[in-house]
Amino acid sequence: MSDTATSGVKQGFQLKSASVSMTALELYYFDDGEFEEVLRDKISQAPGFFKDIPLIISLEKYQGLDSELDFFKIIGTCRRNNIHVIGVRGGSDDQRRLARGAALALLPGNGQRDRTHEAEQAAAEEAETAAVAASTGTAGDPPPAKIVSQPVRSGQQVHAPEGDLVILAPVQAGAEVLAAGNIHVYGPLRGRALAGIHGAESARIFCQSLEAELVSIAGHYKISEDLQDNGWKSAVQIQLRDDLLVVTPLDKA
Repeated sequence: MSDTATSGVKQGFQLKSASVSMTALELYYFDDGEFEEVLRDKISQAPGFFKDIPLIISLEKYQGLDSELDFFKIIGTCRRNNIHVIGVRGGSDDQRRLARGAALALLPGNGQRDRTHEAEQAAAEEAETAAVAASTGTAGDPPPAKIVSQPVRSGQQVHAPEGDLVILAPVQAGAEVLAAGNIHVYGPLRGRALAGIHGAESARIFCQSLEAELVSIAGHYKISEDLQDNGWKSAVQIQLRDDLLVVTPLDKA
């Protein structure tokens, strides 16, 4: 052990858990030329959103489980377009081996091959949470909502990693609000709103005036151009139905 570690001097770093919202690219098949063309088209719809984002490649619906994937081509294409591939979710054993060879992180998928491990991990976490809740008298209590009373200005990000996010003021263009649960904006929503960032498909977005640059629920998103045909500049709720974002006026909800 080093003298620094034993002398009580603060170490150079600590490892801590973190909740980070990330985009997944759900890959159905891979053709090098077509991949870049479609990617550029997607980026052109919301260039500010996609610039320098981390990306997960999801192989859970990939149609060629027995075929080899050239992850170096995928990584290179994404980098040319300022997107950074950091990992792979799901896939066959051979595909995960190739991904590891390309220095990508391996994330468990939602398929049968991963369910046993995930169920065991979830059961352990649930038991631990229940024990803590029982000892503190908070069993069954939902996570408290994060409440923000000031306007969220351009360049700012407000994050509710566990529960709902309630904003009692406008969200300006260029601002970003994220929540594990629902997002409520009691004012105009002009920036970006991402609800259900950990995959909660039941999450919803509510606002008094829909003028958003982008809205997203559990990774499904719509940009400004897609939103202006329905409920634009009016009070709405946004929810996910059959993998599609549906905008409904609040007076009809």
